[in-house]
Amino acid sequence: MDVVERCAELIRFDTTNRGGGDSEGEREAAEFVAAELSAAGVEPTLLERKPRRTNVIARVAGSDASLPPVLVQAHLDVVPAQAADWDVHPFSGELRDGYLWGRGAVDMKDMVAELLTVVTDWHAQGRQPRRDVVLAFVADEEDAGDYGAHWLVAEHPDLFRDCAAAIGESGGHTHRVDGIHFYPVGTAERGSSHLRLTARGRAGHGSRRNDENAVIRLVAAVQRLAEHRWPVRLIPSVQAYIERVGEALGVEVDLSDVDGTVARLGGAASLVESTIRNSTTPTALTAGYKVNVIPSTAEALIDTRVLPGGEAELLAGVDELIGPHVSRELINPQPGVQAPVDSPWFDAIADALRWADPAAVVVPYCLGGGTDAKAFARLGIPGYGFSPLWIPEGFDYRAMAHGVNERVPVEGLRFGTKVLDRFLSRC
Repeated sequence: MDVVERCAELIRFDTTNRGGGDSEGEREAAEFVAAELSAAGVEPTLLERKPRRTNVIARVAGSDASLPPVLVQAHLDVVPAQAADWDVHPFSGELRDGYLWGRGAVDMKDMVAELLTVVTDWHAQGRQPRRDVVLAFVADEEDAGDYGAHWLVAEHPDLFRDCAAAIGESGGHTHRVDGIHFYPVGTAERGSSHLRLTARGRAGHGSRRNDENAVIRLVAAVQRLAEHRWPVRLIPSVQAYIERVGEALGVEVDLSDVDGTVARLGGAASLVESTIRNSTTPTALTAGYKVNVIPSTAEALIDTRVLPGGEAELLAGVDELIGPHVSRELINPQPGVQAPVDSPWFDAIADALRWADPAAVVVPYCLGGGTDAKAFARLGIPGYGFSPLWIPEGFDYRAMAHGVNERVPVEGLRFGTKVLDRFLSRC
C-alpha cells in the first residue's frame, strides 16, 4: 500500500466531529493506524477518554538514545461535509485528475498517511531515525481537544514529557508568488480569547420609549468592536516573515509602516495580513422572543484572536469599547504560542524542504487560528507547523481545509512523504 492508497483508506473512515462531544468517533481510523504501525514493527497504544474517541500513541526507536525525542502530532477527526454540495461523495476517497478527493484530504489525513508510509518504509528497508520519534494520532482537534490532545497532556503527560520539539499541521506547503516557491513553516499561533457579551437593560413593551434597551446596548457594543482597528503588534515570527519574504521578492520593508509593507507583498500578504494585529469578529447574536417585547438581556459571541503575550492588553481594550452596560465572559481561552524562529529544528525543516525542492524559500509564519500545538506547549514543547505538501501552480490550497470539494494532489502526497522521511531520519 502506498501513501495515496493509505490516504484514500483514511478518508473513507467517517470521523466527522460536529463539536460539543457530538462525533462519529475516530475509532475505526485509529484501529487502521494501529494495524499499520503494528505491521511496521511499532507497538501502538490506544487511549480513550470516551468510547470511540480514540487516540493512538507510538514510539519509534532512534539510533542515538542520548538525543531527546521529537513529537509528531496529527489529528484523525474532520469537520462535517454536506454531500449534496460536493462533486464527489466527501468520504469516497476518489482519485480523479491527479487529485485524491474527500473530507480530510488536506486536514489532515494526508499527513497521517505520509507518516504511516515513512514508518513502513523504515521497517521494510531496515532503517531507523536518528532520534526517537513519538507519534500521536489524536481525536477531537476540530473541537476543543477535550477527547484528544488536551486530555492526553492532562492525563498522560509522561508519554510526551521528554520530547524536545513537535511538528504538526499547517506549514511546509508550496506557496507560489511571482515564480518563487515559498514554504511557510508555522512558528507561532494566535491564541483564542473568544467572548460572550451580555447586555442588560429594562424589559418592556416594544411600542414604548426605552432608554435601557438591552438589544440597542449590545448592538452598539458589537459595532464598536467590529469597527475597531487594533494596533499593529509584531511578534518575532511575523516580523521575520515580513523581512524574509520582502527580501526574496525585492520589496521595500518599512517596519514603521507595516500595513503598507504588507500591501507590497502581493500574493504573499495573505499569510501575514491577519497576524499583524489582534482581531475581534462578531459571529453570533441572540436576543428576544417576540417582536413587541423588549428583552432584558441580549447576547453576542465574538471570535477573538490574540497574538502571543497580548491577552491583557486586548481585554483591557475590549472593556473600554463595550461600555458599562455590557459584561464579557471568556469562552475556553487558549493563549497564543510561539517557538524559536532561529533554531536547529527550523533549520532541519528548511534543509529537508530544500533537499526536495532546491528552489524552496523557507520562511516562518504565524497561524491566524490554532492547532493542537497549544496543548503540547503546556508541557514546554515548542511546536512547528510542518506538514509538507507540494502544491501545483493554480491550486487554491487554502480553500481546501473545511471547504467543499477538498482534495490533495497525488504528487503532493509523495513529495510530503519524502520530506518527512528526510527530516525525521536526520533531525
